[in-house]
Amino acid sequence: MVRFLIRRVLLGIFVLWVVSMAVFYLFFGLNKSGPNAVASRICGKQCTTQQINAVKTRLHLNAPLPKQYWYFLFGYPGKDDPNGLPRNHGILHGDLGYSYVNQQSVNTTIKQSFPITLSLAVGSAVLWLAMGLASGILSAIRPRSLLDRTFTFLALFFYSMPTFVLGVLLLLLLFYQLTVHGVSWFPAGGYVNLTDNPAEWARHMLLPWFTLAAVTSAAYTRLTRGSMLDVLGEDYIRTARAKGLTERRVVFRHGLRAALTPIVTQFGIDLGTLLGGAIITEQVFNLPGLGFQAVRAITSNDLPIIIGVVVIATTAIVLANLVIDILYAVLDPRVRLH
Repeated sequence: MVRFLIRRVLLGIFVLWVVSMAVFYLFFGLNKSGPNAVASRICGKQCTTQQINAVKTRLHLNAPLPKQYWYFLFGYPGKDDPNGLPRNHGILHGDLGYSYVNQQSVNTTIKQSFPITLSLAVGSAVLWLAMGLASGILSAIRPRSLLDRTFTFLALFFYSMPTFVLGVLLLLLLFYQLTVHGVSWFPAGGYVNLTDNPAEWARHMLLPWFTLAAVTSAAYTRLTRGSMLDVLGEDYIRTARAKGLTERRVVFRHGLRAALTPIVTQFGIDLGTLLGGAIITEQVFNLPGLGFQAVRAITSNDLPIIIGVVVIATTAIVLANLVIDILYAVLDPRVRLH
């Protein structure tokens, strides 16, 4: 187990290193126009020539590319800027750089946006797991029944529904139409901090949660149904039934535990990706999370924010997959970690 964990951690570190090289080369190495062009991209569209030269000096863009990558990882030499700009200490020290468009550090922007994306990801994940597992299990227990066909139709319907279309429909029906008739149950969008008002936080997040959960749970319904049908046909399930165990215990104690392995795999990928920013949902409901910040950074050519979001998203996916690999042995006794 310990050797497995060490290998997985080292593999995760290797993946993060490869991604950091790819991101650095994409934004710093592919530009053949010279250090001035790179500094201009980092500084943003509104920077003056003096500011561009200052960025070029602070980030040592005249240095050879390998040395620039070393600085990118471990920090740039020098002191804080006389104008008050902090020195970049490198991504290995947790410093994601400085946004000249927002006039604040990337860490500050990420710190403000990540709780919003985390709230969206965790809330919708709980909903889509509950909906997907429940409908998938019921479909597997009663295959080809009316209930099974109903869940199959609903899964196909929501799986085919683009997220932005469902989000706009929910706003039209549950915000606009209800508000016109004097019922203000759901807000149009925005975000309220959990620590400020938990009830308002949940009220503002209900529609975004359901939008993501309805679309994502469709895949979990089909995945759970297929996995459960495969497991319920195994010999050890027939043996458990022959021993006189109740159907409920057979299904949930023996069948579901083994059937969860592919579901957990998919959940780790989905949750890790979502923590990187649910771009469409955050745009529809005006949630200033990581996806929202990424879109704004792309439109304003805010390169440090883009790099920061990519690093955070990659880290979230690597950590999620590490946790999922460890859960395999807990969920399925047939799986052994070596």
